[in-house]
Amino acid sequence: MSRSLLPARFAACLLMLATLLTVVGPADASVPDRKAWVLWNQTAAAPVAFGTWPASTTVVPIGVGRYQVKFPGQGAANGVVHVTAVNTAPHWCQAETWFQSGADEFVNIRCYRVGGALDPSSFSAFFVRASAGPSSGPFGYVDSAASGALVSQFNSTGALNSSTPGGTGQWLVRFPGLVTGGQLDGSLQATAVNSAVGARCKVSTWASTASGQDVKVLCFDAAGALLNTRFTLTYQYKVSLYGAAIPPKYFGYFLNQPPAGPPTTNLNSVLGLGANTILAAGPGLSMVTFPKIGFTQNTVQVTAYGANSNFCGLNTFWTNTTGPDLIVRDVNCFTNSGAAVNTGFTVSANSIL
Repeated sequence: MSRSLLPARFAACLLMLATLLTVVGPADASVPDRKAWVLWNQTAAAPVAFGTWPASTTVVPIGVGRYQVKFPGQGAANGVVHVTAVNTAPHWCQAETWFQSGADEFVNIRCYRVGGALDPSSFSAFFVRASAGPSSGPFGYVDSAASGALVSQFNSTGALNSSTPGGTGQWLVRFPGLVTGGQLDGSLQATAVNSAVGARCKVSTWASTASGQDVKVLCFDAAGALLNTRFTLTYQYKVSLYGAAIPPKYFGYFLNQPPAGPPTTNLNSVLGLGANTILAAGPGLSMVTFPKIGFTQNTVQVTAYGANSNFCGLNTFWTNTTGPDLIVRDVNCFTNSGAAVNTGFTVSANSIL
């Protein structure tokens, strides 16, 4: 080969490589821009390593039942937060506020016991921010004011989501373009956002339609009355709760209606539809097993499902076995007065891998 041709061929190879990186790069980076989670152990007063990412995440109590989480290097405007109480007694946790400070993201969380008093509790908290760009599958979220005005939103198709009030403590959230083909596909997580009073939000009903996902959200105060409040809602279908799929290779979700929802609401990223299992473990207790996806660091979030004021959380920390299976032992659910009750819920498990 003539030496005079080598520089030209080398330049052509560099151009081809640059073109490939340009095509692949945005798909890998756009969803999500930022992601982080923490599992807080109230008894040890420290994050649990296997349920926390980034590893240097910190939690500082800022009052009775109030906490400030610092997610280092994950600061970004907008985004959404979800939080689940981890407690053997009936508790719930909600978002108070979140904000970017330099390169970091700060999230303030409030936890309550039945009756509406702030009370210390372990919890699992999650943050994601996505912007325009492709996704591995239908994915979207809203941060909705009580008025229905959107503080922030994301839709992997580029469409605009909406939140329409339908009476006190009731909203119809639409994710247009997130078409999945069934009558009920994917999973949802909802969290109340309130800095003044105890508030809980849940998914009442949802439908996978020919135009997207239609979700009815209900929010309640500590007395079990419908409440106008800000809330967040995230939808996932064959992707993680932070909108990506490769990576992570390991995620899953499950709808307990009860009983189990259709197979399209029971996904395991390794084994496919219908592979996760649920087993009654006592009044209001449900053991959920996600086979083959128990890789750390991972996070689990739970949201109650149904038209009443029942609420759900985690009885204790999940475990990652040598299967490697992720076992939630257990989801615990309560009536507004704190009595154990078998009721509907959605649960989502997601790994960094």
